[in-house]
Amino acid sequence: MTVNRIEYKDFRNIALLTMEPSDGVNIVYGENAQGKTNLLEGIWLFSGMRSFRGAKDAELIRFGSEFGRLKMSFEAGGREQKAEITVSVKRKAKLNGVELPSCAGLIGKCSAVVFSPSFLSIVKNGPEERRKFLDAAVCQIKPAYANLLAEYNRLLKQRNSLLKDIPIEPSLLDMLDVIDERMTDAGERLVTERKSYIEELLPSVRRIYDGFSGGSEEMDVCYVEKEAENGPIAERLKANRKQDIINKTTSVGPHRDDVDIKINGISARSFGSQGQQRSCAIALKMGEAEVMKNFTGEQPVVLLDDVMSELDANRQDFILNHIIDRQVFITCCEPSTVLRLCAGKTFHIEKGNLIQ
Repeated sequence: MTVNRIEYKDFRNIALLTMEPSDGVNIVYGENAQGKTNLLEGIWLFSGMRSFRGAKDAELIRFGSEFGRLKMSFEAGGREQKAEITVSVKRKAKLNGVELPSCAGLIGKCSAVVFSPSFLSIVKNGPEERRKFLDAAVCQIKPAYANLLAEYNRLLKQRNSLLKDIPIEPSLLDMLDVIDERMTDAGERLVTERKSYIEELLPSVRRIYDGFSGGSEEMDVCYVEKEAENGPIAERLKANRKQDIINKTTSVGPHRDDVDIKINGISARSFGSQGQQRSCAIALKMGEAEVMKNFTGEQPVVLLDDVMSELDANRQDFILNHIIDRQVFITCCEPSTVLRLCAGKTFHIEKGNLIQ
């Protein structure tokens, strides 16, 4: 996908703005709180997903306006297309003049991948953040995975409820056997899909991180099953059953698994520098974009918000001048960053307006 033109009206702090980006690298620069991230957020909404900043729809409308509107012309599926989003009480969308039941109808039509500073949590925080990334990434290329994940979470909720009730009503143990069998089936399928995705992701991640480090560091990503050494999921559930009843929660299964991110064989979370951790997170997002292209045949737009901070000059140069064959939008505060861009377009934004 390539964005040819995007129009913003009464969106966030933007009254009216039109941008015609390059099909390569686009830098949006300016001081803080001027609207840089708002431009990327507007593009992201055409992916059919909610704001990557966690904003409610009402928060997207410019103060004092009744509604906001976004219009985008883009190349996808070998032809130029048009999409429109209206934000009022809730978002509404049109694609090529046809009103969609919801903005979710844009999913798969306008492909994008976004990095924001909050995504650093995938490296810095606990396993839950890494599982969220993995599940969201798989859902984008395999919609049926979302149903499988929902089924597993439903069974997990039922099992935890049973664990709380069994000390009061021991006869419920028979029902626990049934739940465990179903959880094992769903859990094994979840793990298989997650591992398969990491296998697809890893070559791209390693190549991109190699570019960041100039070949001096190697990044690795692997799936870690909790207590895998104790056998398959069914055996682990059975072995931990007594303790689970005492603790009233399920201690093993894909909801407790992790993704190990390493640099030169050492944990990036525990020992990586700020720049290394940021490089890992960006490499994961860029790798996600490549996997998406491999599965869908469509190159997603890459949105990198506040990506330059804590990166040295060489890593910044790689992002600016060595990411090719895709459209990239980058926000930054430092005007000096613009001077290092060899090809592409730059946009200076101030108080929600583009400054020529």
